[in-house]
Amino acid sequence: MPYHAILTGLLLATEEGGEQTGSLLAFLFPLIIFGGLFYVALILPQRRRQRQMQDLRDSVEVGDQIRTIGGILGRVTHEDGDEVVIDVGGGTKLTITKRAVAEKLRDQEA
Repeated sequence: MPYHAILTGLLLATEEGGEQTGSLLAFLFPLIIFGGLFYVALILPQRRRQRQMQDLRDSVEVGDQIRTIGGILGRVTHEDGDEVVIDVGGGTKLTITKRAVAEKLRDQEA
Protein backbone atom coordinates (compact mmCIF):
# COMPACT_ATOMS: atom_id res chain seq x y z
CA MET A 1 0.00 0.00 0.00
CA PRO A 2 1.39 3.44 -0.86
CA TYR A 3 2.72 5.32 2.11
CA HIS A 4 1.23 8.59 0.92
CA ALA A 5 -2.25 7.16 1.49
CA ILE A 6 -1.42 6.36 5.10
CA LEU A 7 0.17 9.76 5.61
CA THR A 8 -2.85 11.47 4.07
CA GLY A 9 -5.09 9.66 6.53
CA LEU A 10 -2.88 10.62 9.44
CA LEU A 11 -2.82 14.25 8.36
CA LEU A 12 -6.57 14.31 8.13
CA ALA A 13 -6.86 12.75 11.58
CA THR A 14 -4.50 15.14 13.41
CA GLU A 15 -3.84 18.85 13.55
CA GLU A 16 -0.60 20.79 14.17
CA GLY A 17 -1.11 20.66 17.91
CA GLY A 18 -1.56 16.91 17.82
CA GLU A 19 -5.24 17.10 18.74
CA GLN A 20 -7.58 14.76 16.94
CA THR A 21 -9.76 16.78 14.60
CA GLY A 22 -10.80 14.11 12.09
CA SER A 23 -12.68 10.96 12.71
CA LEU A 24 -11.43 7.43 12.42
CA LEU A 25 -13.40 7.22 9.19
CA ALA A 26 -11.19 9.92 7.63
CA PHE A 27 -8.17 7.71 8.34
CA LEU A 28 -9.79 4.48 7.20
CA PHE A 29 -11.44 5.85 4.06
CA PRO A 30 -8.30 5.66 1.85
CA LEU A 31 -7.55 2.18 3.20
CA ILE A 32 -11.06 1.00 2.38
CA ILE A 33 -10.86 2.49 -1.13
CA PHE A 34 -7.50 0.83 -1.86
CA GLY A 35 -8.72 -2.46 -0.41
CA GLY A 36 -11.78 -2.38 -2.64
CA LEU A 37 -9.72 -1.59 -5.73
CA PHE A 38 -7.30 -4.39 -4.89
CA TYR A 39 -10.18 -6.84 -4.54
CA VAL A 40 -11.83 -5.82 -7.82
CA ALA A 41 -8.60 -5.64 -9.82
CA LEU A 42 -6.85 -8.79 -8.60
CA ILE A 43 -9.00 -11.19 -6.64
CA LEU A 44 -12.23 -11.24 -8.68
CA PRO A 45 -10.54 -12.00 -12.04
CA GLN A 46 -8.47 -14.77 -10.44
CA ARG A 47 -11.57 -16.39 -8.95
CA ARG A 48 -13.32 -16.15 -12.32
CA ARG A 49 -10.39 -17.90 -14.07
CA GLN A 50 -10.31 -20.64 -11.42
CA ARG A 51 -14.06 -21.22 -11.79
CA GLN A 52 -13.75 -21.43 -15.60
CA MET A 53 -10.90 -23.93 -15.37
CA GLN A 54 -12.82 -26.06 -12.86
CA ASP A 55 -15.87 -26.06 -15.14
CA LEU A 56 -13.67 -27.10 -18.07
CA ARG A 57 -12.11 -29.95 -16.11
CA ASP A 58 -15.49 -31.14 -14.88
CA SER A 59 -16.80 -31.20 -18.47
CA VAL A 60 -14.07 -33.52 -19.83
CA GLU A 61 -15.67 -36.71 -21.17
CA VAL A 62 -14.58 -39.84 -22.99
CA GLY A 63 -13.90 -38.99 -26.65
CA ASP A 64 -12.81 -35.39 -26.05
CA GLN A 65 -9.53 -34.26 -27.55
CA ILE A 66 -7.50 -32.34 -24.94
CA ARG A 67 -4.21 -30.54 -24.41
CA THR A 68 -2.47 -30.90 -21.05
CA ILE A 69 -0.61 -28.15 -19.22
CA GLY A 70 2.57 -29.90 -20.39
CA GLY A 71 1.53 -29.56 -24.04
CA ILE A 72 0.61 -33.21 -24.62
CA LEU A 73 -2.26 -33.72 -27.04
CA GLY A 74 -4.52 -36.75 -26.77
CA ARG A 75 -8.02 -38.18 -26.82
CA VAL A 76 -9.70 -39.22 -23.57
CA THR A 77 -10.36 -42.96 -23.59
CA HIS A 78 -11.29 -43.60 -19.97
CA GLU A 79 -12.37 -41.50 -16.99
CA ASP A 80 -12.05 -42.61 -13.38
CA GLY A 81 -12.84 -39.96 -10.78
CA ASP A 82 -10.05 -37.38 -10.75
CA GLU A 83 -7.98 -39.24 -13.36
CA VAL A 84 -8.36 -39.71 -17.10
CA VAL A 85 -6.54 -41.97 -19.56
CA ILE A 86 -5.59 -40.33 -22.82
CA ASP A 87 -4.45 -41.94 -26.05
CA VAL A 88 -1.57 -39.90 -27.46
CA GLY A 89 -1.14 -41.97 -30.61
CA GLY A 90 0.88 -45.00 -31.62
CA GLY A 91 -0.86 -47.12 -29.01
CA THR A 92 0.56 -45.03 -26.16
CA LYS A 93 -1.81 -44.23 -23.31
CA LEU A 94 -1.15 -41.90 -20.41
CA THR A 95 -2.98 -41.56 -17.12
CA ILE A 96 -3.22 -37.95 -15.97
CA THR A 97 -5.16 -36.06 -13.34
CA LYS A 98 -7.93 -33.73 -14.45
CA ARG A 99 -5.97 -30.82 -12.97
CA ALA A 100 -3.46 -31.31 -15.82
CA VAL A 101 -6.06 -30.53 -18.51
CA ALA A 102 -5.41 -27.09 -19.99
CA GLU A 103 -8.05 -27.04 -22.75
CA LYS A 104 -10.44 -29.07 -24.84
CA LEU A 105 -9.64 -29.02 -28.54
CA ARG A 106 -12.06 -29.04 -31.41
CA ASP A 107 -11.99 -32.08 -33.63
CA GLN A 108 -10.05 -31.44 -36.83
CA GLU A 109 -12.25 -33.94 -38.70
CA ALA A 110 -15.11 -32.96 -41.06
